[in-house]
Amino acid sequence: MIDRPSRPTPISPAVGRSGPESALPELEPQAFRDSFAALENAVGTRIVGHHDLVRLVVTTIVCGGHALVEGAPGLGKTLLVRSLAAAIDGVFSRVQFTPDLMPADILGTLMLQTTADGGRSFRFEPGPIFAHLVLADEVNRATPKTQSALLEAMQEGTVTVGKSTYQLPSPFFVLATQNPLEMEGTFPLPEAQLDRFSFKLEATFPPVEDLITIAERTTGGRQDGVRAVADVSRIQQMGALARDVPAAREVLDYGARLLRATHPGDPAAPAAVREHVRYGASPRGLQAMLLGAKVQALLDGRHHVGRADIRSVAMPALRHRLILDFMALAEGVAPDDVLAEVVRSVPE
Repeated sequence: MIDRPSRPTPISPAVGRSGPESALPELEPQAFRDSFAALENAVGTRIVGHHDLVRLVVTTIVCGGHALVEGAPGLGKTLLVRSLAAAIDGVFSRVQFTPDLMPADILGTLMLQTTADGGRSFRFEPGPIFAHLVLADEVNRATPKTQSALLEAMQEGTVTVGKSTYQLPSPFFVLATQNPLEMEGTFPLPEAQLDRFSFKLEATFPPVEDLITIAERTTGGRQDGVRAVADVSRIQQMGALARDVPAAREVLDYGARLLRATHPGDPAAPAAVREHVRYGASPRGLQAMLLGAKVQALLDGRHHVGRADIRSVAMPALRHRLILDFMALAEGVAPDDVLAEVVRSVPE
């Protein structure tokens, strides 16, 4: 969709991101699983393979978070986000990040206008960020000044222009993409920006059978679109149910110990962390793991979080939060290699 929400009005800067979830009717676990499967299937009508990627992107949306999708060109990253937006039937906006993009091109700007009495005043013209789902395409091609324009929006759900703060639509999601191969003319995202993303997901190259299916679907005379199978209120219901899934103290302790083990100064840190990591994951990493684990538990038909659920989302929740040292980069050590040793070394 290309429609925009109604023109935003200023709110108090002290007002945080408010959620209307409490006013929504409760959702049953089976309805949660049915809606989740419908979203996966709807996206699957356009996206071939990438089953784990699609599940994690939908999980991100349900958790109320943001995702960074990394992969080589032509792997369907943009199509994945477009398909999900169509399946949700929310307000969708796409921003192509380029070196000359300015923060006002994303957030909006103040426009001078003539009033009815002949005077002049400023009117806020909202930017493309005022949507339910924003695709930040090739986000690492914009300058850090422009990248930082997303910080407040992703964390607080608000936009501040001049002296006024505006509430973004609810729910609000940012799905960003970046190409890891072509680094010329790009600006790597700073740690503070990366930490705003709940998950960093990787689009891998498809096998032969999937390549054949892609060719058949995209070179024929008919290409079916994605039909809407949910709306934003259903996504909010799903998110509210997921947050109500209990996690025992022992499970929280396990997740916290996993997170602490990514810090080289922690006594439980394995050798890979002490040798290659300059700084470990932030507390947002534990929040992302726990919310993702709650979704996984519901999908498995359980009403409580287990340690296996934490492990299942540890990689996407933590890989972009590790700051590796120069030697690790020179030796080709990847964050996933370090995290694999962390998961192996931390006892349940």
